[in-house]
Amino acid sequence: MRHFRLLVVGNGVSAYGSYLNMVALNVFIYEVTDSALAAGLFMAVRLMTSVVSGFVSGRLVSAYDRKRLMVGADLTQCLAMVALLIAPEAGRAGLLYVLAVVTGFCSTLSGVSLRSSIPEIVGSELRVRANSLLATGRSLAMITGFASAGLVVAQFGYVAAISLDAASFAVSASVLMALPIRTKAAGPEEGEPGGGKSEEGEPGGEKTARRRQAGSLLLLRAAPVLAVMIAVRAADGLGSSSHNVALPVYSSALDPAHPATFVSQFWATWAIGNIVMQQVCGRWAGRGGRQGPGERAFAIGACVMSAAFIVVFAGLPTGVAVAAALVAGMADGLTEIAYVSRLQAAPDAQRGRLFGLSASVENTGFGLGMLVSGALLDHFRPLHVVGLLHGAAIVLCLAMFVVLVRYGRRERPPADAARERDVPSSAESEAR
Repeated sequence: MRHFRLLVVGNGVSAYGSYLNMVALNVFIYEVTDSALAAGLFMAVRLMTSVVSGFVSGRLVSAYDRKRLMVGADLTQCLAMVALLIAPEAGRAGLLYVLAVVTGFCSTLSGVSLRSSIPEIVGSELRVRANSLLATGRSLAMITGFASAGLVVAQFGYVAAISLDAASFAVSASVLMALPIRTKAAGPEEGEPGGGKSEEGEPGGEKTARRRQAGSLLLLRAAPVLAVMIAVRAADGLGSSSHNVALPVYSSALDPAHPATFVSQFWATWAIGNIVMQQVCGRWAGRGGRQGPGERAFAIGACVMSAAFIVVFAGLPTGVAVAAALVAGMADGLTEIAYVSRLQAAPDAQRGRLFGLSASVENTGFGLGMLVSGALLDHFRPLHVVGLLHGAAIVLCLAMFVVLVRYGRRERPPADAARERDVPSSAESEAR
């Protein structure tokens, strides 16, 4: 955990730079191109890259050293920012879309690599606490990044903001290179299962590769609850996009003279609730043999989160809406910890592909939701749009409860038991 805490600091620094530039680059694109369409296209390219790169990242994370992948992703983003700074003004507009592809791919690759590595870095029994620390670090980075973006750009300009982002990736890469951590399970030795030759003379490496290729699909077939959890995350992406798009519209209707007031109150309160719950989960896990929030906690948290977001847009007094935002933040923190920790219970060979699949599914849901929400808000009130998309997540959560009851799942099985039940044995896989 001592090494992991340093990793959290490095990751938080790079996340701060990313959130800072998420604001700065959007404004920079608009000033360079003088086109709102160009700014929207930049975000679309980045999001589409993230969707596609989820599948690619899963394969890379399963095949190569994850620490090297994370270092490479950070250094690539650092170099991309430097290239943007030194490029002539005439070529910056086209380079921005290259930057969108690079940052979309590298951020997804880094996230999939880190999440799938946590059980190997700290041990399976400490993964919930580690996830809590990592999520808290990124939440704090989001708050400071968004809060300081306007000040940095206004006082020092875009060059300073982009330089700060490049430096943050360099810091993260340096921390990773300095830490003596193992991010991947030790490979099988010669003569062990998966190594050497099979009984029929087939190379064991080829056999293992075939199993890994279908590993995530077999895992989802054997663990339908896990498949439903991933589907719920896709629905959460739809719902999240709806309140992100609807929030400025709703805030402007509440106070046309100060349209940013409610938006600021909402996100500040949400972030407080999110961080508090992440810390509670981290401290609660491990005490008395507890393993942290399980599948039922995930389903309950997702229902509460979606319901709270709907309440925010219900036209109630500001105090009630802010309280609902606090509840939504706490429920969001709970579901994040429960979901990531559950995927990390999978064996190392399948873990990378699962996180890659999850990243693609979540980004697809969010991107689709942005399009649907934007179209619906032209014709319906924010409450109706948010209620529709978050309501879909609630329906899926109820379906998850049905699956849990049907398969008689407990709150959370121990990691070893989860592996035995969720992953078919070699004989079973070959029989199928």
